[in-house]
Amino acid sequence: MRRTLFSMTMLLVALLTAQGLAAQKKGAGVLSGVVLGPDDRPVSHASVSYQSSAGMAPHAVHTDSQGHFTITKLRSDNYDLRASGKGVFSEWEKNVTVRSGQTKSVTLRLIYAKEIPKAYTKSKAKQ
Repeated sequence: MRRTLFSMTMLLVALLTAQGLAAQKKGAGVLSGVVLGPDDRPVSHASVSYQSSAGMAPHAVHTDSQGHFTITKLRSDNYDLRASGKGVFSEWEKNVTVRSGQTKSVTLRLIYAKEIPKAYTKSKAKQ
């Protein structure tokens, strides 16, 4: 009788723990998006810096070959993001709200530089 009661208790604890872990995974938010250059083309391997809007825990990810990025496992909070690539920076995208279980999408445009790098200047046709 004691073994049965003990086994049932252990099974119940295991089930509740598994259910709690599944709920935590569902609760994370996701930020995804694309980084575009001054020429409005996706920027591969650009850096995307992000932190909570309170300035806590800065992190960075990089875009893929198509200019896309994904940041997973975010707590519900407001985040600030900025991209950089090939010597050009975006404005700060401030107070992007991320909620548990949701994906928020943003587009970051690289627009600031001391001068536009040659990688982004269009060659003019000879006349």
